[in-house]
Amino acid sequence: MKQSYLIVSTNEKLTDNVYKMTLTGDMSGIERPGQFVNILLDGLFLRRPISVCDVEGNTLTIIYKVVGKGTEKLSKMKGGEILDILTGLGNGYFTDLSGDKPLLIGGGVGVPPMYKLCKCLIDEGKTPTVILGFNTSKEIFYENEFKALGVNVLVSTVDGSYGIKGFVTDALREVGEYTYVYTCGPEPMLKAVYNAISTSGQFSFEERMGCGFGACMGCSCKTKYGNKRICKDGPVLVKEEIIW
Repeated sequence: MKQSYLIVSTNEKLTDNVYKMTLTGDMSGIERPGQFVNILLDGLFLRRPISVCDVEGNTLTIIYKVVGKGTEKLSKMKGGEILDILTGLGNGYFTDLSGDKPLLIGGGVGVPPMYKLCKCLIDEGKTPTVILGFNTSKEIFYENEFKALGVNVLVSTVDGSYGIKGFVTDALREVGEYTYVYTCGPEPMLKAVYNAISTSGQFSFEERMGCGFGACMGCSCKTKYGNKRICKDGPVLVKEEIIW
């Protein structure tokens, strides 16, 4: 964990309630895809945890959904403003188990961490396939960014307004061979993926967090190997340890 003061470069709207922010500064605390940052906002006691979408040099990209006071404040920030951010939080995804043809599944705001992970896997010579799941076509973001990486991208929408009609598990039926699964999204989606896949995998979970670095024990959950703190021992858990 590292405390950094990062400068907002851009803050743009991607959909009705999803924003993309880029920040510049010292990124040395961020080591793996799937980690998150914890952002301090004026007037709010608890920091807001946001997953890392990408890191390139001294530039951090985060994508967040406006769901409350904290993210609403974040959406109104302008270029040049400074944020107090804890970086390098969480265990992140480990790519050594991926095999040659990993499958990445992101649902809604679980899509962003898949992007950096996808880039890392490509750099390692792997050939990822990506499934992105949304409720409607109006909620879709980052499809083109994934396609620009040269990977096969499938998009599902629950209402069938774009791509494959249904859930990410419906898109999964159209995927050929895969060697491992990485996924992030709402818990019902994670459980459905867990029951549908034929390989092992790594699942990134969300929990309400107090400190974000393992001290308060507020985000503990039960696993087959004992209690784990989602902020410190997670947010990524391997399939074999998950208890639903």
